[in-house]
Amino acid sequence: MEKTEKKPAAAKPELLNRELSWLAFNRRVLQEAQNPQVPLLERLKFMAIFSSNLDEYFKVRVATLRRLVKLKKKTRAKLGEDPTEQLKNLLDEVGRQQEEFGDTFRNGLLPALREQHIHLVSEHDLSEEQRKWVQQYFEQHVQDLLSPVILDENLHHLFLKDQTVYLTFYLTEPTSTGKKKKHTDDQRVMVMEMPTKRHGSRFVQLPVVGDERFVMFLDDVVRCCAHTLFPKFEKVQVHAIKLSRDAELDIQEEVSGNLMAKIKSSLQKRETGYPARLLYDPAMPKEVLKAIMQKTGIGKEELVEGSRYHNFRDFFGFPDLGLTHLVYEPHPPLPHPTLPRTGKMIPAIAVRDHLLNLPYQSFDYVTRFITEAAQDPQVSSISITLYRVSSKSEVAKALLKAVKHGKQVTVVVELKARFDEESNMYWAEKLQKAGANVIYGIPELKVHSKLLLVTRAEEGQNRLYAYLSTGNFNEVTSSIYADHGLFTSDPRLTSEVGEVFRYFHDRQDKTGQFEHLLVAPFELRERLNALIDGEIKRAKKGEDAYIILKLNALQDERMILKLYEASEAGVRIELLIRGISCLIPGRAGQSENISQRGIVDRYLEHARIYVFGNGGDEKLYVASSDWMARNLDRRVEVAFPILQPELRAEVRHLLDLQRQDNVKSRDWQNNFVGQDEAEAGRVRAQFDTYAYLKKLASRRRKPA
Repeated sequence: MEKTEKKPAAAKPELLNRELSWLAFNRRVLQEAQNPQVPLLERLKFMAIFSSNLDEYFKVRVATLRRLVKLKKKTRAKLGEDPTEQLKNLLDEVGRQQEEFGDTFRNGLLPALREQHIHLVSEHDLSEEQRKWVQQYFEQHVQDLLSPVILDENLHHLFLKDQTVYLTFYLTEPTSTGKKKKHTDDQRVMVMEMPTKRHGSRFVQLPVVGDERFVMFLDDVVRCCAHTLFPKFEKVQVHAIKLSRDAELDIQEEVSGNLMAKIKSSLQKRETGYPARLLYDPAMPKEVLKAIMQKTGIGKEELVEGSRYHNFRDFFGFPDLGLTHLVYEPHPPLPHPTLPRTGKMIPAIAVRDHLLNLPYQSFDYVTRFITEAAQDPQVSSISITLYRVSSKSEVAKALLKAVKHGKQVTVVVELKARFDEESNMYWAEKLQKAGANVIYGIPELKVHSKLLLVTRAEEGQNRLYAYLSTGNFNEVTSSIYADHGLFTSDPRLTSEVGEVFRYFHDRQDKTGQFEHLLVAPFELRERLNALIDGEIKRAKKGEDAYIILKLNALQDERMILKLYEASEAGVRIELLIRGISCLIPGRAGQSENISQRGIVDRYLEHARIYVFGNGGDEKLYVASSDWMARNLDRRVEVAFPILQPELRAEVRHLLDLQRQDNVKSRDWQNNFVGQDEAEAGRVRAQFDTYAYLKKLASRRRKPA
């Protein structure tokens, strides 16, 4: 009997490491800072975004990996991927990016600023007249804000605030008057918090000289005048440090007990959390760094070599100097083509659905809708989910008005929205004291869906009005995040939004059947799998089959494997991914029918859109959910269909502009994706979107 050869085991599908994928995204941000086609002062803002992103990354992801590294070896083995190796690889990549970041600033942006007659000067660059001006400015506006701390035997522990720049002072060579003092040492180390907030800015504008404009870091103002602070020492060396602390909140994902108290306690722990990274100036004397480590307890593994300046996120506040040609041309929010520009909105929503495209159209339509509902005597209740609200939230103020007018207001506040817990807590407490019914999340879940529901009495019965969105109810981020929202009174959608809010009230596993909405954690994953299976079946029959996904992140392994399966069946898959993607496209025998690109431009792409060919009867969903395990299984998310054909065509057109972008689109390896401009022309999706919506507004559609 012949032996049959064993078939080789199928190779495990390849996935990209999540951490390295995120760092690749942040490098796309750095590419914008390096791009001479981007207005110069906007390039500084991209430096700020890169820096801010990396700070958060260290506070969350790096801090988490460091905690995993400290687990016992057997426990670490169960993780699948060695966190020690992961940590080393990502820190190596961070080091490369930091080096590139410094080179971009020194050899790219500073010379470009000088070409525009803008000089970012240090204490070494000042003329005698400028030095006198800086000294006077220091004495009048800065000196009283400073309070150095001596690092000596009397100080047992030095606490450094999270994300705060400190200046260190190394004092040597006492003067003759200093030596006469009995207790004067030969050298001293001192530390001082930079008074950026109290000063109002990290930058100081010097007087203009002819056409030349001069700007100085507040750090350098202090450096320039440090000798006046310590007159008893001949030599004063000043350097900068900055600490990032572990920001992962160790909160039990439950609502039993006082969740508000737990959050407040965890926020306090964040301020004193485990050090994730200490950035230091490599020119800092060893004696100073040693003293900092001794007094803070920070170890060598937390040390990261930085540069002369830290907290580049402060470049968000770099003065524009009145030079409008060095910033993006204004894109004032466009009037909506079908919503009334003044007056009542509810009658217009009663007639038809309306698609809101942020930030191209104004978020004011949302606050107007809530304010109108608050004052409408026929409205009985308003329900809303708040994931991230601004500190001066107009939405929250409108809800307070609704309570004052006797409406039943239900607010589902997500207290575990990282870095926004404090603002959310403030408004939650204020709304609760005013009489609103405040629901603090759901056990073991985050509420990430963006929903608003208004109940209004009409002709003897209640009618529901809803707003469903991919973006937060946040006026600040709505001006820079690209999102879609839908105003609707269509009962097919509003009744199911009502079911979601009933779930928040009743805390049952499921309160109703969702036919049109895809809701996590109930059936979003299963419905997506079914939609992908439908495309697989069509492809296997030789029919046209395709999937288009626009996401912020694609990380869930099961969904990636499902997309690999669809690709191998012949389904064409297009991915538009802004941030993390663990899927590797274009691999023979795995993902050869998958392409991937992403856009980094003026606005942050934040909307999620799922498109399935469905045999010619295309299905299109707009969603709050990325394809990550946490979104599909541990969050309340909602994907909603655009049912009105005209609006579905509008979303599809805007999505197609993104697919055709050949100016700001990169592939998964960060290479720019360009087309033959002579044949296809330039397509810059965000600018073309503005032009398209401007044209729609100009020929203002009438309600159907």
